[in-house]
Amino acid sequence: MTEFSSAGGIPRTAKGPSVVVAVLALCGIVVSLMQTIVVPLIPDLPHLLHTSASDASWVITSTLLAAAVCNPVSGRLGDLFGKRRVMLVSLGLMVAGSVICALSSGLVPMVVGRVLQGCAIGVIPLGISIMRDELPPERLGSAMALMSATLGVGGAIGLPLAAFIAQHADWHALFWLSAVIGALDLLLVAFMVPESPLRAPGRFDVPGAVGLTVGLICLLLAITKGGDWGWGSGLTLGLFAAAVVIILSWGLMELRVRDPLVDLRTSARRQVLLTNLASVVVGFAMLGMSLVLPTLLQAPPATGYGLGLSLVQAGLCLAPGGLVMMLLSPFSARVSRRWGPKVALLLGTVVIAVGYAATLGLMHSAVQVVIGSSIIAAGVGLAYSAMPALIMTSVPPSETAAANGLNALMRSIGTSASSAVISVVLAHMTISLGLIRFPSLQGLQVAILIAGGVAVLGAVITGFIPGRGRPARTVKPEFIQEGVSP
Repeated sequence: MTEFSSAGGIPRTAKGPSVVVAVLALCGIVVSLMQTIVVPLIPDLPHLLHTSASDASWVITSTLLAAAVCNPVSGRLGDLFGKRRVMLVSLGLMVAGSVICALSSGLVPMVVGRVLQGCAIGVIPLGISIMRDELPPERLGSAMALMSATLGVGGAIGLPLAAFIAQHADWHALFWLSAVIGALDLLLVAFMVPESPLRAPGRFDVPGAVGLTVGLICLLLAITKGGDWGWGSGLTLGLFAAAVVIILSWGLMELRVRDPLVDLRTSARRQVLLTNLASVVVGFAMLGMSLVLPTLLQAPPATGYGLGLSLVQAGLCLAPGGLVMMLLSPFSARVSRRWGPKVALLLGTVVIAVGYAATLGLMHSAVQVVIGSSIIAAGVGLAYSAMPALIMTSVPPSETAAANGLNALMRSIGTSASSAVISVVLAHMTISLGLIRFPSLQGLQVAILIAGGVAVLGAVITGFIPGRGRPARTVKPEFIQEGVSP
């Protein structure tokens, strides 16, 4: 049975909105879980994969690169060929990658599998765009907030779950589990989520996709591997220089083609541009918590500050943050509905800064760390929930998936920069316990101050975003509906 919405007669599924939201949110949680599923294995990866520690780091780096590239590409493909269709392909890649990892014990197949898992991160911006097309206006704000919160929820759940499985079962079980739940997600989307009838006109910009891919790989490789290669090494500096040249050339090309991968003119609008800049700094601030607090929780008491917890215990201490994000998503939607998403984003950045400031004085017990991390997570949840709404007030409905994919890319760049900066701080401000070096308390405090300062910068950037707005639902003449004459 098909209904028609008031938005220009778009056919709308008779499936209940709650079912669609629940399925998409579950997909978001599972996809974001893929980003943390190997964290408990990091110390053992060289032994497990029979390789060096430097080469084993590609298990993490490859997923980051694939996720960064696939966010804008999958978004544009969704706008052109169907968001649900591209989501199914993304989930299929995740399942295939999980199976490859589950069957492998060598570095190369593991990296291939992790690349395929990273390709699935586009599910989250695609899900947000499907919600815009399918849900009634009164449900849209809370649904987008919930979908955005899955980024934090998946990570918070994934760390203790993966640590528990890694300690009590063969490590391959992690990937068999991800394959099973990925296949379940794929079936739920296939049978429960409708395909949006909206299509963007034009063709897929293959040269633009290649140019963006090469530019991003150069940039993110320099950021993520610069610490290993040396920040002043010829390779690192060469990659940074290549990234600048390639991305600038790509931008000039995108301005000239008829159907660009990324509409830079739309992206240059003040609201979109500043929201994407805010996304970079919020991504930076979010990962800061994930780098500093586990170190504090797991360091031995002999350091003078460490709480000596196991990886599972540390993960359980950080898990409440993910639940806070989910529980706050309806509140964020109400703030956006009443005062506009700009206020929600501004409130989120301020809460993040307050959380980091509070954490400086809450480092003496696990309970205190839980309180500090929950405050930071609350701010991240508010900020992440507001970003899609801000983006969608400034782009036409036919470009929502690509615009949300670009916004997700900005968050990825922020998290990559955070990993590089904070890792440098923690690596250079250390103390020695026998033959082992640990980050010093001062190093942790400096990292917290940096992350909190970046959150304040995010609040300043948000202050310059134009006033309130709500996601548009008007169907414009240039939109193409599948099976419907324009």
